[in-house]
Amino acid sequence: MEQPAPTEAPQAMAATAGETSPENPWPLKHFAQILKQHIERAPETWIEGQLLEANVRNGHAYLTMRDVDVENSLSVTVWRSTLSRLEAKPEVGSRVVARVKPNLWLKTGRLSMNASDVRPVGLGDLLARLERLRQALGEEGLFDPELKRALPLLPERIGLITGRDSDAEKDVLRNATLRWPGVEFEVRNTAVQGVNAVAEVMAALAELDADPRVDVIVIARGGGALEDLLPFSSEELVRAVAAASTPVVSAIGHEADRPILDDVADLRASTPTDAAKRIVPDVAEERLGIEQARRRLDRSVEQLVARESERIAALRSRPVLAAPDSMIRERAEDIERLAVRSDAAAQAAVNRADAEISHLRARVRTLSPQHTLDRGYAIVQVSADGAREASAPVARDASDLAAGDQLLIRLARGSLDASVTGTHASNSNPR
Repeated sequence: MEQPAPTEAPQAMAATAGETSPENPWPLKHFAQILKQHIERAPETWIEGQLLEANVRNGHAYLTMRDVDVENSLSVTVWRSTLSRLEAKPEVGSRVVARVKPNLWLKTGRLSMNASDVRPVGLGDLLARLERLRQALGEEGLFDPELKRALPLLPERIGLITGRDSDAEKDVLRNATLRWPGVEFEVRNTAVQGVNAVAEVMAALAELDADPRVDVIVIARGGGALEDLLPFSSEELVRAVAAASTPVVSAIGHEADRPILDDVADLRASTPTDAAKRIVPDVAEERLGIEQARRRLDRSVEQLVARESERIAALRSRPVLAAPDSMIRERAEDIERLAVRSDAAAQAAVNRADAEISHLRARVRTLSPQHTLDRGYAIVQVSADGAREASAPVARDASDLAAGDQLLIRLARGSLDASVTGTHASNSNPR
């Protein structure tokens, strides 16, 4: 008898999601149960958001919470037992914090949050949170005065970020144009409250900051409740303003309003109108200033000319300028006196030298042989062999002569020849 063919054993279910395949998939029920187990292992978490919907049916509240800055929302369920314990019932538009735990409804595969507590965010809580953020950013140095850039004296083009057809936009444009008619604006209309405000303002800021024609950027908004101004205390927006290369002016709300944007901006204006007054000069004031400066300049020039004229007059009245030739005459007289003194000194020196020469001449003449001859003395020379005056020896001693010697006798005037007839010895010493 023919044996039946053996049947294939059933394939075992994949142990993990990574082991599944088209031939061995997980049943949807199994996957949903595992997913539910994973989701429900998440701990309870406090979250914050704004209520878009708040429907109460059969004692249960079905809420839709949206993030305050971006378009992210979650469904939150508040069961009757929890709702009955809440001090304030949830209202659409209110800002709340809720303690939630994720839950997956297997029948529809819908993810929701089961809330065990829902509390409205009070004004004090918001202020305290903003103050903590302000302190944290300040400790990072984002508000350092040295980082703030000076506004240009006269910007050619102003970037304006504000709400469409808002009073803030009209105030800035009107007042700035009145102060400086030639001012130009690059306007970007954005949401200034709600969940889209931060993203739109940051996008407009990045666009204007990248435009080289824009010299200064104004972020303006009119007054409002604290919740309406919260986008301008967003950490993301504050950091974007700190990173901008173009000077930023914050003009949010009224004088009493103080979003964190005011601290990081290069200039804080109390109102949009105040911003218009501070970003451009007043043409009337500038013209008045120019006129006053011209008058001061004219006065200074006139005073300078008057002082110099007085100095010139004083100089002209001095004797040296009243009679300038007097100085020449005085110098000429000095020169004449010095010339006379020089001549006298030279003449005296010549006279002294002449007298000295005469004295020396007299002394020389006294010592000369001719002077002795003039006194009656004679020079006796032995004239041997007819020798004449130049070579004949002088007779000094009678004993050296003998009778018959020829003599040449030189007198004061002329000479004569003689011969010795006799000699006489003398015992006396002429000395």
